[in-house]
Amino acid sequence: MLRKIQWNKTKASGKKALIFSSKPLLKLLLSLIASGFLITPSHALLGKVGVVKSPENENQWTSIRNRLLATNIQFCLIEAENWKTAEDLRNVRTLFLPNVATITGQQAQALETWVTGGGNLIVSGPTGNLSESAVKDQLRALFGAYWGFSNSNPSTIKVEQTSQLPLVNPDSLSDTLIGGVVIPSAITAQPLAVWLTENKPPAVIVHDRTIFLGWRWGVSGVTSAAFDVTWLKTVLNRYGINEGNQLVAENSVDIPPCNLVDVNPPQQPFPILPPIYIPQSQEPQIETGPDPSIEIELSPDSYVPSSSPTLVSALQSGSLRDRRSQGFNYGLDRNSVAVISPQQAQTMTEELSKLIVRFESTLLAAQAYNQGISDNPYVTLHQSQEAVNQAKLSLQNFQRLLNQRQYDQARQLWLKARRNLWDHYPTNTSLAQAEVRAMWLDRGTIVKTRSEAELAVLFDRMAEAGINTVFMETINASYPIYPSRVAPEQNPLTKGWDPLKAAVKLAHERNMELHAWVWLFAAANQGHNEVLEQPKDYLGPVLSRHPDWGITDQDGNYFDKGPQFKKAFLDPANPRVQKYLLSLLDEIARNYDVDGIQFDYIRYPFQQPQNNQTFGYSKSSRYLFKEMTGVDPVEITPGHPLWNQWTGFRIRQIDSFVATASTHLKQINPELIISASVFPIERRDRLFRLQQNWEEWMEQEWVDMIVLMTYALDTGNLEERIKFAFDDSLPGSALVIPGLRLLKVPDPVTIDQLQFVRNMPISGFSLFAAENLTPSLQRLLSRIQTPNNPQPLPYRQPFQTALARYQALQQEWDFLANKEQLKIDKNSLKKIDNQGKQLEKALEQLAAGPSTNNLRIAQQSLRQFQRQFPNWMSNHKQVYSYQVQVWENRLVTLDKLLVYGESKIVNNPRIRP
Repeated sequence: MLRKIQWNKTKASGKKALIFSSKPLLKLLLSLIASGFLITPSHALLGKVGVVKSPENENQWTSIRNRLLATNIQFCLIEAENWKTAEDLRNVRTLFLPNVATITGQQAQALETWVTGGGNLIVSGPTGNLSESAVKDQLRALFGAYWGFSNSNPSTIKVEQTSQLPLVNPDSLSDTLIGGVVIPSAITAQPLAVWLTENKPPAVIVHDRTIFLGWRWGVSGVTSAAFDVTWLKTVLNRYGINEGNQLVAENSVDIPPCNLVDVNPPQQPFPILPPIYIPQSQEPQIETGPDPSIEIELSPDSYVPSSSPTLVSALQSGSLRDRRSQGFNYGLDRNSVAVISPQQAQTMTEELSKLIVRFESTLLAAQAYNQGISDNPYVTLHQSQEAVNQAKLSLQNFQRLLNQRQYDQARQLWLKARRNLWDHYPTNTSLAQAEVRAMWLDRGTIVKTRSEAELAVLFDRMAEAGINTVFMETINASYPIYPSRVAPEQNPLTKGWDPLKAAVKLAHERNMELHAWVWLFAAANQGHNEVLEQPKDYLGPVLSRHPDWGITDQDGNYFDKGPQFKKAFLDPANPRVQKYLLSLLDEIARNYDVDGIQFDYIRYPFQQPQNNQTFGYSKSSRYLFKEMTGVDPVEITPGHPLWNQWTGFRIRQIDSFVATASTHLKQINPELIISASVFPIERRDRLFRLQQNWEEWMEQEWVDMIVLMTYALDTGNLEERIKFAFDDSLPGSALVIPGLRLLKVPDPVTIDQLQFVRNMPISGFSLFAAENLTPSLQRLLSRIQTPNNPQPLPYRQPFQTALARYQALQQEWDFLANKEQLKIDKNSLKKIDNQGKQLEKALEQLAAGPSTNNLRIAQQSLRQFQRQFPNWMSNHKQVYSYQVQVWENRLVTLDKLLVYGESKIVNNPRIRP
């Protein structure tokens, strides 16, 4: 009778369940459960609570132990050195890791296996922050969050949502203390409490099986014992653990080990299961920004994008790992005596070294720009130079202190050096190049303005911050912000005026370009429904009138599988849908003097084919595919001989619409810039998961600009995600720029990210979003991004941009040469001067008279210069390797601008010789 038991996922709910191959066995087990002989999984979670003692919290242990005992809930102790496998956790149902900064790879794998089997986690402080890089990635996927950085001053913690946990007295969960910002790293992670500072960053995060507390729990001097005890009892209550169903540790003076044998253990106390296999093609990142698949919309007057940077599955697959290289504290307070391992020392050294060279490069750009200017900010730049000199010395002393095993002093020196660099980042002078400096103007911010006069204030702020291109959210979830004759209804929150008309006027008055940012195939948004007080599953103004225009999954569901505010999509294969969307785009292009149109949600919903979660099943799609193959696509699954053909069919629907829409819009206005906001995900995964083939759009010259949603909380993470932007294999007929997030990113890190982008072979960036343009950031941007003279736009004037950027390079070389700091011999200096003048002359001729002949001469001159440049700079590179790489990157940018401009000459007979 006992044949097979397996742990599996139910198709309907996605939750784990036991699947029995024998009905008699199932009846027997149900009978035993009803009789109380077996414990069901839900009751099994009411067992022991384990707490981990580690070298990092050993000095804090007396305080931690006393507060644990004060909860009157039974705990058991796990020594970190004795925790190596999931078997070591078998007697524990809930595990608490208070301030455990170092977790090994073996322990992380054990945790993952244990949680997969049904375990629950409570995490506090900088847990895992001193682990190796790959382990940190695994932990962030597991925890759904990570300790980002410490607050610099005491801040008040406040519970923001009461639906996640049953709270008897929320006021008892508030206090003022120095804690840290907890960054969500999973799309299902939600803030339970926030810090009452600017932007209200998360202080406590609730995930599927984890609660992350953003302070060092149990440490005397951080907060009161009553506060710690109240919070711990509250989160344990989430797991069904309270004084009523646990054994009270009466008169206990210590906590017993967790490996004691239970007196009456259940026959199978806890299922230890192998980790779930997640292939590399896991669902990719759903970012806040264009294509904002997750939003939290609180009211018509407030629009707060989710802070969640990645999906758990994306982190587990390694496709979009969130590896912070700035901003965290390496997890320990001043009283810690934890050893800094060689791996940790290497990570810290690399982080500070990279910050130093980026700082030096920025300082050089500032010094070169300001040479000869009467109001040269000499004092500020001198302080910046002193800061970088001190940081280099600190880096040497850091290594010395490590060799002497003075770990606390080494850590404090490292933190001080990094902080000093942030404080003296050269931001009091212009650093901007000729580049795209775009900003997404989100619908929520538009709604708040309510009139042209209020919108003008916002445009003034963006202009003062140096923004030259605005992507204005024009159609969202089928609602246009303007009064439309094509769409069924205008967004109710903008009725009574025309924000698009006002924005075009305001942008042009300030020498900015206005591009209409349009949601295409995403037709309904549950978050927007909530704001408009519509039913949750309302299909929006278009799909509700034409249900047959939508696509569904195999079970007929319109809304996608997103964990929060789901969306329903129009069918790209339906000719009526295509005609409707083309009419909307036509209306915008003909009735408004927009400079460009940005395609967003130009894809199918996210899918997980290996879990039978796919979209695209409509009458039109099924009919067309069956006409082609003789098979209804609902009958095929991954592995079927026609599966790739079904995927290709859907890819072609998107490609076809991009081609048709681009051609139509260019016929209306050849000067219209067509851009698309897309995901920076490996191409094969992207095609199978959302059918977004943007490389093809570039190859066919259907788009002028690709904007990658490379949102990152720090520069190190951005460096990893941005690689698509300078992939040499990409067609050169479109510019590729990254998108940078502003939400919850400290101002110095934002500036550092901008300077990192400027050092790459890239022609600009776009900031998400106007909502997060704080006054402090605006002031910084206005100092570094407002040049004395107007600069050309790369997508509009590529040849003039190339000339301006080359002249900026010359400024840096001249500055160093005049200071005798350019380490090249006289012969090389003479050659670089002579050939540089020839290149500059060729670029000037091309900018003044665009033609295929002038372009050929400029390209030849540039490539000859590039070939010899490494030899000229070989000596300088031995000392300043990063700066030489920056210069080489900028030369590559010139080449990309010329290639992009070439496609414009070919496609525009008016400027062909």
